[in-house]
Amino acid sequence: MSSPRVSPPSRTAGAIDHAAVHALLDERLDWRFKSVPDALWGLSLTEAAERNPRLFESAPGEGDGFVGPFAVLDDDAVEHNLRTLADWCARHGVVLAPHGKTTMAPQLFARQLDHGAWGITAANTGQLRVYRAFGVSRVVLANQLLDPAGLRWVAAELDRDAGFDFTCWVDSVRGVELMTEALVAAGARRQVDVLVELGGAHGRTGARDDEVALAIAEAARRSPAVRLAGVGGYEGALAHDSSETARSTVDAYLDRVRAFTIFLARQGFFDGRIMVTAGGSAYFDQVAAGIATGWPDDVEVLPVLRSGAYVTHDDGFYRGISPLGGTPRIDDASPLRPALRVWAQVTSRPTDELALLTMGKRDASFDEGMPEPQVLRRPGEAPQPLDGHEVTAMNDQHAFLKLPGSSSVEVGDWVGLGLSHPCTVFDKWALLPLVAADGETVTGFVRTYF
Repeated sequence: MSSPRVSPPSRTAGAIDHAAVHALLDERLDWRFKSVPDALWGLSLTEAAERNPRLFESAPGEGDGFVGPFAVLDDDAVEHNLRTLADWCARHGVVLAPHGKTTMAPQLFARQLDHGAWGITAANTGQLRVYRAFGVSRVVLANQLLDPAGLRWVAAELDRDAGFDFTCWVDSVRGVELMTEALVAAGARRQVDVLVELGGAHGRTGARDDEVALAIAEAARRSPAVRLAGVGGYEGALAHDSSETARSTVDAYLDRVRAFTIFLARQGFFDGRIMVTAGGSAYFDQVAAGIATGWPDDVEVLPVLRSGAYVTHDDGFYRGISPLGGTPRIDDASPLRPALRVWAQVTSRPTDELALLTMGKRDASFDEGMPEPQVLRRPGEAPQPLDGHEVTAMNDQHAFLKLPGSSSVEVGDWVGLGLSHPCTVFDKWALLPLVAADGETVTGFVRTYF
């Protein structure tokens, strides 16, 4: 078997309305943004960034001193990660449609697309509507779309914009029937592209066996409202660590995706190129090998990787499981860099072993590991590494910091914490400052829409 034949037009990067993205910078800062200093209220995002305020107050009246806790993005690390995965995908023959649910930040979507991303992935209609408000031209909805209201909106959007490229998943015959009914009732003029989703034992959605998947493909082929465009799925639901057993499970799943796609292709189910897509933040090396290689010459595919968490990487789950994490499994690219940090102040030290931080579940992720204390900052002193300290629990607005016997942490100190699982960080912040290499000078702001 040889590498897939992919027509050149299918690899072109997706588009976004840069004017609409740039217009975000005209928004005025005020009380809606929970960490922004009141000295910056009334300024646009552009005007505030031009002042290069600092996270911690250096001189009264300069607009410095953000209200804690606050989450920030390391701009250099973000750029490194964007460039690293874009270059890696280009070398390995896959196109990238990163999952936008991680950040829901059109400014970051624009940077991903500017680095050559083929499109942006969504999980539901609400996310899709945000994407389209900023003119994202190509979207993969990595989910089923069955509700009539959502389908009516998608049909109208497709009819309105001939340049809008949209694909979603189907994993049941009934789902195909519901889509068909809703699209016909809406008077849709364009067919909606769908992918048969393959699942697996103990996984999430997706057909569990090929007989069911074949029935879904046949239903899609009969439908006047949808067009069968390929096969997709999510390997991350089947494996949860980087062990040999987990990686073997991923490989077996990808082999099944390839075999089923080849079977459908040779049965004449597809008209033109075939989209084949899988997730990949934790296993993108295996996904790329599984969907971009091993195809027979008569099967033309477009291999689409949907990794989303790479933008900021993390200091926890993905650091431990990513091919370019803390212990890289591949050596043809630089490791990804964590780009998210939360700063919280110590407001209580009720015992020698415990301090409380002004950060909780409303501010930081906790579903895939607790925040990691990394840096201690005390007014008038240079930041110092903070070793041997651990966040053991979080309430809504407090974090419990376990102190070693040698701890010098005092009430009033600031602690910088690395975060795990970026997908549950961005939703807590409508606005995140971008910081320079010093970690404290603000160079811009990123707006999110959840």
